[in-house]
Amino acid sequence: MPLSDFDFILPEERIAQRPLPRREEARMMVVERSTGGIRHSRVDLLPEELSTGDVLVINDSRVFPARLYGELDSGRKVEALFIRAVEREEWMVLLRPSKKVRPGSRLRFPAASLEGEVLRRGGEGEWVVRFAFSEEVERILERHGEVPLPPYIRRPPTDEDRERYQTVFADVSGSVAAPTAGLHFTEDLLGELRKKEVAVAAVTLHVGPGTFRPIRTERIEDHRLEEERYSIPDETAAKIASAHAAGGRVVAVGTTVVRTLETAASGDGVRPGSGSTGLYLYPPYQAKVVDAMVTNFHLPRSTLFLLVCALAGTETMKAAYEEAVREGYRFYSYGDCMLLL
Repeated sequence: MPLSDFDFILPEERIAQRPLPRREEARMMVVERSTGGIRHSRVDLLPEELSTGDVLVINDSRVFPARLYGELDSGRKVEALFIRAVEREEWMVLLRPSKKVRPGSRLRFPAASLEGEVLRRGGEGEWVVRFAFSEEVERILERHGEVPLPPYIRRPPTDEDRERYQTVFADVSGSVAAPTAGLHFTEDLLGELRKKEVAVAAVTLHVGPGTFRPIRTERIEDHRLEEERYSIPDETAAKIASAHAAGGRVVAVGTTVVRTLETAASGDGVRPGSGSTGLYLYPPYQAKVVDAMVTNFHLPRSTLFLLVCALAGTETMKAAYEEAVREGYRFYSYGDCMLLL
């Protein structure tokens, strides 16, 4: 299929640049996958859409302040996004610009008192860098790093972003981008869902920079998604199996949860354990585990938009997105959301 099939027009002013005053104030478009029917609601009314016996699955990965600004030994300024630790003394770092970077280059971050040596090339724009005190790199980033806001948020991060570009259930550090569908949830909303006997279960998938990378192939089938680390606890696998056995639905909060659960699909449930996934979902696809999902509005021609098209159908999603633009919904990370039933 050509990538152009997954394009749509999005006015610049629809891209949310700041979060709403309260998380649960966001609007929520409800889309019935079987009929394509659309209703307009709010996030705080989610408990009315779910039923006793359903299980809501969240991603508890925590975003760490992964961005630093430094320079090469040549004096050239660089922006660095710390992706993950590779070995005891080495980190995978996305450097921009990266054309002048070479193995052996020295990388300095004066404001953070951090220095390293570039060892070898990683993925696209990525380099493996050895730091003298790598066991302290995460602590240094916590003190000096910048919240890694997505490139379509065209403003510097603020202190508010340290809280708001993080889910209330974030627990396991490792993401360079927030699992944004989870940004709408509060402890009160989760409490209301539990009162209705909707189970809440967690998986962990650490979001990498691949979430921002565009599809550059003409045919969508030729694209490849970067691997990301995930973990599914025994308790979560048990809740999913129990929900399906009793006729309940598995409701995924975000594309990261969908990819995690569909990667580990087994029978009526999922296999617990840890691994990595490069699962790339596009139409046509028949979900094995996920029955419904909460998701934000995504970029045109992106892997995330292809995923929701895979679950709900391309024409249904295009119609829903056109409606969202007409109705003034806010798009992307700090925007509104959609519930696919």
